Amino acid sequence: MSTFAKNTTSTIIPGMRYEDAPAAIEWLCDAFGFEKHVVVPNDDGTIAHAQLTFGNGMIMLGSVRESNREFDKNIKQPNEIGGAETQTAYIIVSNADAVYARAKEADAEIVMDIKDEDYGGRGFSCRDPEGHLWNFGTYDPWEETEAES
Repeated sequence: MSTFAKNTTSTIIPGMRYEDAPAAIEWLCDAFGFEKHVVVPNDDGTIAHAQLTFGNGMIMLGSVRESNREFDKNIKQPNEIGGAETQTAYIIVSNADAVYARAKEADAEIVMDIKDEDYGGRGFSCRDPEGHLWNFGTYDPWEETEAES
């Protein structure tokens, strides 16, 4: 283990911004099965900060801010850069077909159809309503590492 990593539940937590964060929170919970851990609304109905959990993982998100804050000026939404993403999350699931069906039912845009991967596992990739890219699969790199040890 890295000498810098804290011994905690999850040491890497992706952070995201959404134009309509309240709607995104509901959609992520309905479509993918995330659970609300903390949601801090602003007085104007936007989201100052939210934490959603999935198993022992977590994402943090908030509303897009039209501010000049140092952090916010470094983030662009997919619709601002031609639909591209510069990073994406991979979520390990026990049943990729069930998550795939749920995502399709929620009208997620499937960008890579569900399939068995050459390196093991089964998964797919999709976009949420604001264009963020999500990857779900049964491949667990932790199991591979433990098997090799």
